[in-house]
Amino acid sequence: MMLKLLPKTNIDFLKYRKAYYILFALVLIGGVICFFTKGFNMGIDFTGGTMVQVKFDAPVEMSEIRDALSATGAESELQSFGDNSFAISEKSTSSEVGVVQARIEKALDTLNVPYTVLMTNSVGPAVGENMTERALWSILLSLVFIIIYVAFRFSNILWGVSGVIALFHDLFAMLFAFSLTQREIDLVVVAAFLTVAGFSINDTIVIFDRMRENRHLHPKMKFGELINLSINETLSRTIITTLTVIFAVLVLYMFGGEVINSFAFAMLVGCISGVYSTIALTTPLVYTWSHGEMNDGSELNKPAAKLSVAVKREEAAAEGYAPKKTVTKIKRTRRNRK
Repeated sequence: MMLKLLPKTNIDFLKYRKAYYILFALVLIGGVICFFTKGFNMGIDFTGGTMVQVKFDAPVEMSEIRDALSATGAESELQSFGDNSFAISEKSTSSEVGVVQARIEKALDTLNVPYTVLMTNSVGPAVGENMTERALWSILLSLVFIIIYVAFRFSNILWGVSGVIALFHDLFAMLFAFSLTQREIDLVVVAAFLTVAGFSINDTIVIFDRMRENRHLHPKMKFGELINLSINETLSRTIITTLTVIFAVLVLYMFGGEVINSFAFAMLVGCISGVYSTIALTTPLVYTWSHGEMNDGSELNKPAAKLSVAVKREEAAAEGYAPKKTVTKIKRTRRNRK
């Protein structure tokens, strides 16, 4: 039996759907304003720059290297490869490679620890543009396939579209947070975006599955009541799953170091936004688009009528039941002869 964090609840989530829509609109407006006024702090993977890899002859703490690099006034990324080897990256053009390398070496000289420059690489803007294009395509294709999968599984494309709108909300909220805080966006952060997308759609599918089950268990229940029932029944599972992820990501955010700090930050924002959008955006959109306000109850049976006989037989076969023939019994009455 699944662990339940909350007792049985009976919350009317659809009651405040208009407030959810208003909040969604405010996030969109605020995000667009922030994008145009502050923009994004794109990492070296997208903008191009210089990477210098060095190896120290003695162990050196990463915090000491960061302090030395920060004293130069330039923004640098530091990554450890073990064996006292480090990669230092800075945004720059191809003509500034020598200047960047000299600045990094001058900062490292203050540590008074002998080191060797293993190599110096320049990441051109062409490579950065290619990475940007691939990252955008990976996100867009994932959203398209999610629509197809959800629409096929639940025989209703509106359910798939509402799930993807919730995903768009989550990704938009994460971009909003990164633009507002001016955190650097690199390929590791893009990986966090895709991870959140999968995590969020999983919560949505769990609620949709419960809605489909309750639709067959309670065929006469009004659609709004059925949605609220499904959310309340899965609420404990949603909270337990989300808190488990948030606690793990919070530890990474606080103690994981600067390398994965932005990844952990993106996961924190995405997980919190994902829970909100699943409950307060996906299901209210399904209810609204099904004209639940105007004809609550009758729309509930329409999706069920669209299920084909073949699908029902496949579900019965998967459960181990063979289709049964309906036998009509005719009662015959006998008259007593006098």
